[in-house]
Amino acid sequence: MKFSQDTFGGGYSVRAYAAGTVTVIGPGDTSPDGAPALPRSEVLTRSFVIAPGHLQRDWPPQRYDELRAEHFAGLLELEPELVLVGTGETFRYPAPALLAPLTGRGIGVEVMDTGAACRTYNVLAGEGRQVVAAILLEGKAGS
Repeated sequence: MKFSQDTFGGGYSVRAYAAGTVTVIGPGDTSPDGAPALPRSEVLTRSFVIAPGHLQRDWPPQRYDELRAEHFAGLLELEPELVLVGTGETFRYPAPALLAPLTGRGIGVEVMDTGAACRTYNVLAGEGRQVVAAILLEGKAGS
């Protein structure tokens, strides 16, 4: 599914999602004459974390069953008000203990399949929210 381009004032956004890949648009480099460059497009095939001002291209858990509380605790440094968790092509809710580093600090957590997480991230980031999306790019359960 392709989304419309919105770079949130030079930040990161999701341009497209397909099974196992997400295309991210990010800030481009400034040209030698000082003019801003066009946004840079990048296809990601590994799990990642995205926020308007941050892109972690290789988030350690690559599969749902690899999720650990410390993976979510690491998101605290981004100071989110809301964390979206994309669990791959299939929706699966992590055990509450895994999300405790976030929920224990009053940070909202929404879990959904990866496509929905990408769409929701774009909407919330476009509204200027302090949103972070942690995206797993694994296929369906059992694959």
